[in-house]
Amino acid sequence: MNQTRRVFLGSVLATVVIRPAIGAEPPRVLTARKARKRLWPEPAEETAVQGFDGLVPGPVLRVKLGEEVRLRFANELDSPTSIHWRGVRGPNAMDGAAPLTQAPVAKGETFEIGFTPPDAGLFLYHPGFRQQALDQMAAGLSGLLIVEEREPPKVDHDVVCLLADWTGPEGAPPLVSINGEREPTAVEMPPGSRVRLRLANASGRRIMAVGCEGARAQVAAIDGQPCDLFEPVRQTLPLTPGGRFDVFFDMPPETDAHVSVVLRGMTGSTAGPQPLLRFVTKGDAREALPAMTPLPVNKLLPGSIGLEKAKRVDLTIEGGPVAQGVPKPWSLNGQASETLPAKPAFSVKRGTPVSLGFLNRSGIAHQMHVHGHAMRQLHLLDDGWEPYWRDAVVVPEGRTVRVAFVADNPGKWLIESGFGTASGPATWFEVT
Repeated sequence: MNQTRRVFLGSVLATVVIRPAIGAEPPRVLTARKARKRLWPEPAEETAVQGFDGLVPGPVLRVKLGEEVRLRFANELDSPTSIHWRGVRGPNAMDGAAPLTQAPVAKGETFEIGFTPPDAGLFLYHPGFRQQALDQMAAGLSGLLIVEEREPPKVDHDVVCLLADWTGPEGAPPLVSINGEREPTAVEMPPGSRVRLRLANASGRRIMAVGCEGARAQVAAIDGQPCDLFEPVRQTLPLTPGGRFDVFFDMPPETDAHVSVVLRGMTGSTAGPQPLLRFVTKGDAREALPAMTPLPVNKLLPGSIGLEKAKRVDLTIEGGPVAQGVPKPWSLNGQASETLPAKPAFSVKRGTPVSLGFLNRSGIAHQMHVHGHAMRQLHLLDDGWEPYWRDAVVVPEGRTVRVAFVADNPGKWLIESGFGTASGPATWFEVT
């Protein structure tokens, strides 16, 4: 019972509700700073971490659709940084892709953030300065932004689960934390309760296979964008770095029933299954609920993409591990990625459909993230596409993956690998 109380108190204390600015009301200050956190039991020392407001993960920021996110970001870290709002199709100046869209925020400096998210959904905020981003994320610098629907679906519990991986003391296996904690938490609720589970992966490198046991989970949104309800294969979700899923499930109708969310495996680890969250039914059953319905369709996204009129661009990924362990520099279409190119990979007018192909000729898989836009993954053998939107796709070694989107957001937008190093494959495009 104490554990359950901690879960809810932690959720309340870590949530910051941002309301529209009124007059000259100052923005909320969000500070990146160093801290220490116990992740491994004694005699191991506490782990040096980096957190927003010193919290790992950072506070959950919540707004209603149509409300403004208004912050003053302060950097107290020793290294420069910025904030990227993963999956938010907001204004280019607020994307945080330093140095493309802004200068990195140095120690002791601040940066004013103000934008109104156009879409409801679950989004991740994390460092956006490429030279430091992976190291800072590995130290815990990330958090969630929730943009609530104007009329949210009726659920009994809205539960957040942000996963992150940690490198431990020598000889210790990698640790996966759940909302910054190493131990699974338990939540009690009446039989028949409906749960909305918001899952996100703050790892910079690892794909995590997350399963649901004891209930039939239904996926309602991927990467912040609604989709038709569907049951995942083998009740398992492939949670890629930066990836997010909104999942609904109903608790069993009897008391003392258990539903578990379990980490079934992840890339680079041979560890067995790890429990993440546990839901337990107690007391009298709640009244029967109506059948689940999909989240409202995002009418700001196109119903179809005119591929016959699309700007077609291919990006060939090369570099990485080679024979004798001698790495080659990452490149896209022969352009080295240690620094961003001076000219865009392509430039299109606003409203132009884009068909973008990723040809992976490197030695490892890459997750390619396109900033500022939602995209469909195309079927390579026909003209169809997957029935959901993504902000990133995994491109296996030696394979080609093609995506399509409408370039409807003006500005300079980054295309980068989420699996590479700080100088991993990256380029940019421009929408005029």
